[in-house]
Amino acid sequence: MRTMSYREALRLAMQEEMRRDPTVVVFCEDGRFWTMPTNGFVDEFGPDRVPVMPISEEGFTGAAIGAAMTGLRPIVDYTIANLMYVAWDQIVNHAAKNRYLFGGQASVPIVFRAAMKYANATAAQHSDRPYPQLMNVPGLKIVVPTTPADALGLLKSAIRDDDPVVFFEPLRLWGAKGEVPDGDHLVPLGKAAVRREGRDLTVVAIGDAVPAALRAADELAKQGSQLEVIDPRTLVPLDKDAILASVEKTGRLVIADPAHKTCGAAAEISAIVAEEGFAFLRGPIARVVAPDVHPPFSPALERLMYPTPEKIAAAARALLAGPAPASQPKELATR
Repeated sequence: MRTMSYREALRLAMQEEMRRDPTVVVFCEDGRFWTMPTNGFVDEFGPDRVPVMPISEEGFTGAAIGAAMTGLRPIVDYTIANLMYVAWDQIVNHAAKNRYLFGGQASVPIVFRAAMKYANATAAQHSDRPYPQLMNVPGLKIVVPTTPADALGLLKSAIRDDDPVVFFEPLRLWGAKGEVPDGDHLVPLGKAAVRREGRDLTVVAIGDAVPAALRAADELAKQGSQLEVIDPRTLVPLDKDAILASVEKTGRLVIADPAHKTCGAAAEISAIVAEEGFAFLRGPIARVVAPDVHPPFSPALERLMYPTPEKIAAAARALLAGPAPASQPKELATR
């Protein structure tokens, strides 16, 4: 085992794959900037394999998709997830659809890396979490790693995959450190991780809501309640079997997701459990998510938007307490 940060794991994953496979290339805008995982890549691999792109996301995304269809394995680094919107047509209408439109004659082995800068006071145009929107697009695989080991293993698996993978990175986790296995470490797409086992309530947490859920579980353990924390790791394909198995054991479900509430990943997971695991539930499903508002520039106001250990713990306590007795006045039962 070795210890490294999330950002170092991203860097190592790309380096190892580029050294292993000469068809792996990186399209990036800020490749030489010292804080970026691609810093130094131009010096090691040369400008032909690491072309530094102008600020023209639609253009270089289209070029990368064409390169993928003709034998390369591009990694497109958007620096900030919101910049993907400029290339939405290329991602949705071409990367996601071309295998289907060409009758299986062409594949698009490409990875779109997108760092989500939410909760960093970067204002609304730099703070989105676009993965729920892309979950609605057939043909794309969606990954949201939460540990350095998963950042390394999932990125390597994504690069080797023959279909387009959108790889979302919570920027707040870039500095988080953890142990990473030695050797050629791979994590399969579509396999959830049980971060903590419990018997009383399931918390499915996404992105940096995972460490928040683990802290909430620590707090409730002091009060005698055992929370099970599930990290999906990939949202498409989603490991619904792992989620349903956990809910069958605990009977209660909280979903913690830093994305917006309406039509989000939490909504999809809720629907799956309601459709396929309703008989397991002992109470309603609770969602701890961001409200449907744009992130404000103010750090103090923005911090109020996202799941916290306190919010997750409060939702868990409410479910564990069960419904208020019917004899109570309505105003007391809903407080």
